Amino acid sequence: MPADARALTIVGGGLAGALLATLLARRGWSVDVFERRGDPRVHGYAGGRSINLALAERGLHALRQAGADDAVMGQAVMMRGRFVHPLHGAPGLQRYGRDDSEVIWSINRGELNIVLLDIAESHGARLHFDHALQRIDFDASLATFLHHEVAVARPFHALVGADGAGSAVRVELGKRVPLHERTEWLDHGYKELEIPPAANGDFRIEANALHIWPRGHYMCIALPNDERTFTVTLFMPHAGAYPSFAGVQSADDAQALFERDFPDALPLIPGLRHDYEANPVGMLGTLYLDRWHLDGRAVLIGDAAHAMVPFHGQGMNCAFEDCVALADHLDQHRGFAEAFAAFEAQRRPDAEAIQQMALENYIEMRDKVDDAAFLLQRQLELALQERHPGRFVPHYAMVSFMRIRYSVALQRSEVQREILEDATRGLESLEGVDWDAVDAAVIARLAPL
Repeated sequence: MPADARALTIVGGGLAGALLATLLARRGWSVDVFERRGDPRVHGYAGGRSINLALAERGLHALRQAGADDAVMGQAVMMRGRFVHPLHGAPGLQRYGRDDSEVIWSINRGELNIVLLDIAESHGARLHFDHALQRIDFDASLATFLHHEVAVARPFHALVGADGAGSAVRVELGKRVPLHERTEWLDHGYKELEIPPAANGDFRIEANALHIWPRGHYMCIALPNDERTFTVTLFMPHAGAYPSFAGVQSADDAQALFERDFPDALPLIPGLRHDYEANPVGMLGTLYLDRWHLDGRAVLIGDAAHAMVPFHGQGMNCAFEDCVALADHLDQHRGFAEAFAAFEAQRRPDAEAIQQMALENYIEMRDKVDDAAFLLQRQLELALQERHPGRFVPHYAMVSFMRIRYSVALQRSEVQREILEDATRGLESLEGVDWDAVDAAVIARLAPL
């Protein structure tokens, strides 16, 4: 991009907007960020859903590019794996990877946003808070914002919509070009609860894990925070067979549900009755678009382009990967139109792949993590990883500990799932596995990464 054109306006000062601003400002770009909310460093964080974020290698790589990894990791809590709490039987840890070099990190959305805003500003990005986008005149290159009830028109070279699933930029874009926007809502929602610290100020349960209480068509999860609390999220259908949010409405209903289905979690959540009635039921959906940009005038990134359900912990990681990719394309191409088109061509197949994997992971988390056949396949997966390093790489490792394209990870995962299912069908242990046949299948069907 020629030096005199290196100016960009970002709508949205959340995670993706703040990170992209940093990446570009560090490369000498002139960057303005407009955020509809007030400055969280002054007024406190007032974000949307606050399901804790799971930071994995893709997101960490992006933070390293921005020089933000040290500041962020100081607030992160390591999660070695899923700590599964079955209704009957002993709870236990299922590691994500082979050892502590393969972990993910729990991070608070608000704290992360504040760190990224500070870093963006330190590199010269100009932050404009309390600016809600009202309309965009793409022909005149003017964006009009409402700032304390006063309409303010701002000129722009090119716009990036980093303003989340409810993107105002996307609405304006859709008035100019057909996006074929569709949101597929999950028939399940969520409600947030909390496990406070123990009396001595420490964690009440194992700190370095993502806790899951799987119950078939519903579940609870809990992610650790650096202040020794856990953010608990109850996922259930909105309606239908018990339990559902339609059938569990009051504090008494919630108390009865937890006594019946989450008895070991109940004493950990002293505020259950209050929080259940006070906190709203959140919606979960997947956003699909057929295009993300308007020539060289505007482009969408992150949730504004491809919001997804949170069950693979990859929404933020995918958005951060978008930021790195877009910054690279802006450096590599002479014009915005070419950069935006190349960015969309690269990232759309990968976004669609992780959206699919996130939906599949919900079923795995709520229904399979205490299933004998699934656990046997997991044993075989780890064995094949040892037997064929670089060729048989577990699904979770490809998504969370590597940066290979999501679309490649999805394709390889589907092949590997077939190999695992074929090799363990009818077996109760690995003793009956036909290793020669499995090894041959791996070599024939999976090229080395």
